Amino acid sequence: MTPFAAFCNLVHLLGSSTKTNEKLQALAQYFASATDADKVWVIALFSGRRPKRLVSSTTLQLWCTEITALPLWLFEESYHTVGDLGETIALLLPPPEGEPTCTSLSAFMLQMQALQAADEAEKKAFIITNWKALNTNERFVFNKLMSGGFRIGVSQKTIVNALAKTIALDAAVIAHCISGNWNPATTAFETLLQPNATQFDDSKPYPFYLAYPLEEAPANLGEPKAWQAEWKWDGIRGQIIQRNQQLYVWSRGEELMTDKFPEYQALQSLLPNGTVMDGEIIPAIDGKPLPFAVMQTRIGRKTITKKQLQTAPITFFAYDLLEWQGQDIRTWPLQQRRSLLEQLVAQVQHPALLLSPTIAFESWDALIALRQMSREHLAEGIMLKRLQSAYQVGRKVGDWWKWKVDPLSIDAVLIYAQKGHGRRSNLYTDYTFAVRDGDTLVSFAKAYSGLTDKEFAAVDAFVKANSIEKFGPVRTVKPALVFEIGFEGIAASNRHKSGVALRFPRMLRWRHDKTINDINTLNDLKQLLALYNSGEKN
Repeated sequence: MTPFAAFCNLVHLLGSSTKTNEKLQALAQYFASATDADKVWVIALFSGRRPKRLVSSTTLQLWCTEITALPLWLFEESYHTVGDLGETIALLLPPPEGEPTCTSLSAFMLQMQALQAADEAEKKAFIITNWKALNTNERFVFNKLMSGGFRIGVSQKTIVNALAKTIALDAAVIAHCISGNWNPATTAFETLLQPNATQFDDSKPYPFYLAYPLEEAPANLGEPKAWQAEWKWDGIRGQIIQRNQQLYVWSRGEELMTDKFPEYQALQSLLPNGTVMDGEIIPAIDGKPLPFAVMQTRIGRKTITKKQLQTAPITFFAYDLLEWQGQDIRTWPLQQRRSLLEQLVAQVQHPALLLSPTIAFESWDALIALRQMSREHLAEGIMLKRLQSAYQVGRKVGDWWKWKVDPLSIDAVLIYAQKGHGRRSNLYTDYTFAVRDGDTLVSFAKAYSGLTDKEFAAVDAFVKANSIEKFGPVRTVKPALVFEIGFEGIAASNRHKSGVALRFPRMLRWRHDKTINDINTLNDLKQLLALYNSGEKN
């Protein structure tokens, strides 16, 4: 078996397994036997550092029909049935013959990078040669890597724990080493896993500490005085880093966002070197957060206009201090870190850096009442952090909890369905929902999560038996199934027929007890929008 085949087998196992321990064991075995060059690329790919697309999806379809002599309409029908382009091509191609251009993952990735600037003929020769030589499983992975659509269902924690089984480093140290802005094409395995990570990369962030949802009564946490309460802001989690006279801004998704928020540049001359803060990237005016819809006007823009800087000024609501005077202080108690943070923010005194306030409360009952006012503060709920807690790595149970308010909800009917991806590629699991406007149904949201596998199978059977029209991969469905749709926020939108856009829509439950006559109306949505906006203004 070639090293690339071993990688493809790993991808297949991870994609088909639902057991964390099974995934962990498979990863650990792979790291124990793979070359260092391949291990670096696996860490990069599995932690979201996807390569750029080599050619377009349309071009891949055309080349596949050339090889297979299939008419394009038949390819498209096959694609709609399978639900995934890479898998469709892998299944349609003839049996393998010949030799691939590479035998290892690292060699394939380097060759793909080298071909980015090549002409179409050279790219086509590379792709078709490997299509003909690789087996079905290998072709599928090859297609995903080449099309820029490679994703894997494995958590960062699992990757870290698997590495910890094969090298003599603590999991928390490994998590820090593999974070940040490194290039798998130029970074050696031994360099990547240097324990003193920040000595080799000033920009390197710390792994984020994530809270668990609080699903029980807060009184079960013990005495209120042992806890710090804060608002759970609806923004982008981030870290601001100041080292060696340079400022860096990282998102929780490990995207370097320094250039996207010019408001933070003023902090470079105000923050002392050796400072790392954790907090929320939020638009705010006069210290008051603005809705996430305002944040969306800034996300993804390469050029920021003067008007956007005025209407959506970005601030950093700091709530933790991770590094001070070049020292990693994550093991210090939160109470001590917070005290230093308060002094730092007061010293800087700049509108781009604000202290995320704590919420004073004497009893759990008092905090329960305050939590109901979360949306009036443009918050999603409350964060609870033990005052003596260290800043840990990843999601840990016990010291940090997120206590979100109940979602907003509306009852709606399913009108369109499309097949899902991955293990759901043969099931209709992506849905569009509508509310009533007089005698008309108006679509207002899409959702694809919230149901059990058994419920998804039942809806899939209904869609196949009650499809009315077909538009490519989308099926118009008899409007009969009613669902309660939950969402975190609602905003006016000119891009949607309903006039509204929802934040994080998902299915809360299938309403077997309701019919299409019981669903909510477009006016109900607009009243909810008015109430939500009223809360924002207050």
